[in-house]
Amino acid sequence: MINGIVNVLKATGMSSHDVIGQMRRIYGMKKIGHAGTLDPLAAGVLPVYLGQATRLIEYGDNGIKTYHAEFALGFATDTEDSTGEVVASAAVPDLSAEDISSVLASFCGDIEQTPSRYSAINVNGVKAYKLARQNADFTLPGRRVTIYEIRLLSYQNGRGVIAVTCSKGTYVRSLIRDVGEALGTYACMTYLVRVRAGVFDIAQAASLEELEADPQAYILPADMAIQDLPKAVCTAEKCARLLQGRAVPFAGKGLAHGDVLRVYTPERKLAGIAHFDKEHHVIRPHKMFADVL
Repeated sequence: MINGIVNVLKATGMSSHDVIGQMRRIYGMKKIGHAGTLDPLAAGVLPVYLGQATRLIEYGDNGIKTYHAEFALGFATDTEDSTGEVVASAAVPDLSAEDISSVLASFCGDIEQTPSRYSAINVNGVKAYKLARQNADFTLPGRRVTIYEIRLLSYQNGRGVIAVTCSKGTYVRSLIRDVGEALGTYACMTYLVRVRAGVFDIAQAASLEELEADPQAYILPADMAIQDLPKAVCTAEKCARLLQGRAVPFAGKGLAHGDVLRVYTPERKLAGIAHFDKEHHVIRPHKMFADVL
């Protein structure tokens, strides 16, 4: 079985699930998953995990993300993007690029954001967008997100493009909605490209057509997205014990209780994920890969 990550360039019009379906066909395997869902309207970087690497998605999807987003002022839709139905409209103020940049700057830092009702957030086990399409009555709680940088790339006649670097969980279309309100009108996202997700950049992303032509050429190491985790290199004996579900001694200098570690064999092969137990100075196995020894 192939174990690794592919930096896929998702095309507009496809869901992230559609990409996984194509990847399963290309690589002839079922155990494939993705990190960081992109809506059909959006394009760009979609990290896809193959084989045992799928067990690392929760640790590799915490990186900062960068998007380029097109927006239009003067109207709002029920989905907060151009795929929805217009639900409100207003005049567009006479705004300069400097006016918009000034408002954008006010969104930098930690902000409270209410996600779109058409998001993929679970509400009692059901996706919010499914409830929204059924006209169900529900409210999504606000969430704290971080906007590290937001810049106006272009603006003319009520339409523009922004670059946003943000934390995981940020909804760019909801951010644009709020920017429109701050500008004294409505705003709607009309296109979105994710240009970076953690260590994965759009410059190195491969299209499905490129993967079809040479599937093996684009497979990256399974641990590429978790290099920020502390590292533990264990003896073969300790790795065997971890694989059996047993804790092994570990000094853990500089680590806090509960810290997540990536564990390697003496040959520097990824053996799995463990948690540090500071009280007993051991690491306890969490997700180990049985085929490394």
